[in-house]
Amino acid sequence: MAEPTRWVTETKAGHSEWYVERFRRMAAEGDDLGGEARLIDAMLPRGGRVLDAGCGPGRVGAVLHERGHRVVGVDADPVLIEAAEADHPGPRWLVADLTELDLAAAGESEPFDGAVLAGNVMVFLAPGTEAAALRRVAAHVRADGFVVTGFHTNRELSLDTFDRAADEAGLRHEHRFATWDLRAWHDAADFAVTVLRTPASG
Repeated sequence: MAEPTRWVTETKAGHSEWYVERFRRMAAEGDDLGGEARLIDAMLPRGGRVLDAGCGPGRVGAVLHERGHRVVGVDADPVLIEAAEADHPGPRWLVADLTELDLAAAGESEPFDGAVLAGNVMVFLAPGTEAAALRRVAAHVRADGFVVTGFHTNRELSLDTFDRAADEAGLRHEHRFATWDLRAWHDAADFAVTVLRTPASG
């Protein structure tokens, strides 16, 4: 049984519904909600297969789908998955906890070219489960594929803890940036985008 995530234990009742409406309002107002997706699109082959891990209401996966990629999005919160299905038809959206992820059981056995964990997904995991989540996500990605994460560094998860979790999950650190539009990393940055690689075959 998966441990309750910080999304559950550290937010108030109704937070999921508020989160859905917040992004619906931002989309209606024309805000740019595709920044993360633009980076992932550049990293994928055309028509690539991508896992949107911790997809929330689907804003990143929706953009990647519009750009011709095959998207599967997963989130532990059924409220967010319901919103993704309503607002962004096309990708496959599934309720699943990242620490127990087994998409083959849901008929998704083909490896992904890459995975993205945007929107502070790492920060909202249950404490101490970071390595397990990264390991299960990486298990669905092909050899020498990518896992990209982005989260605020001034929250509960330190970069040192994250880096140890990535190492424990068997992922190779490739790049780190301060923003999704690839501004250079610096020690005072309050956000970290990290590109990890799965082991190469052979």
